[in-house]
Amino acid sequence: MFVKVCGTTCEDDALLAVALGADAVGVVFAPSPRQIAPQIAGDIVKRLPPEIVTVGVFQNESPARVLRIAHLAGLRAVQLHGREPPESARWLSSRLPMVIQAFPAGDARVQQAAEYHVHAVLLDAPHPGSGQVFDWSLASEVPTGQRLMIAGGLTAENVGAAVARARPWGVDAVSGIERQPGRKDPIKMRDFIASARAAAAELDGPPLPDRAEDAGPLYDWQAES
Repeated sequence: MFVKVCGTTCEDDALLAVALGADAVGVVFAPSPRQIAPQIAGDIVKRLPPEIVTVGVFQNESPARVLRIAHLAGLRAVQLHGREPPESARWLSSRLPMVIQAFPAGDARVQQAAEYHVHAVLLDAPHPGSGQVFDWSLASEVPTGQRLMIAGGLTAENVGAAVARARPWGVDAVSGIERQPGRKDPIKMRDFIASARAAAAELDGPPLPDRAEDAGPLYDWQAES
């Protein structure tokens, strides 16, 4: 189970997420109460271990600007959280180690997710960061062969049910592990990560869902560190 802690705004929260077992730490450049500047993101990234996937979240930015900011902040991945066309995602996927394309659950574009050629597809609630939970059965609309991540109001209390229902490759939390927008709650974050891993361990069959088998290998984060 790939666990991403997103909406990180400070070094202390990022380091705590790593200590608690998160695989990825996300920073937001899109309009949000959690938005930070690339320079601040770069300072956070410098303090994290090389094996941690650092992700910048963008919304409807030009691919060239996304790439420029990713390099400036030293990010290993980007998450596109707007209505980016497939060609933008493909262009970035050929230039960055990892690209995640987010879609609102139920969006008609989800069924064409394979056209984006990204490393993972993320399903979120219609209003990202709102803490709303979507109908997890909509995960079935993601084409076979795509790594699926889910977000949207995930907490320690409901992530187990979400994993059991959607059988994702990864989970992503923001508001459900905060004490206030932009600042993490250590206990909520600890319990969320533990619950996500426990739920994945209880799934029948192989650790990763069948839909990920054809997605190809992920980038080896330690190979270039």
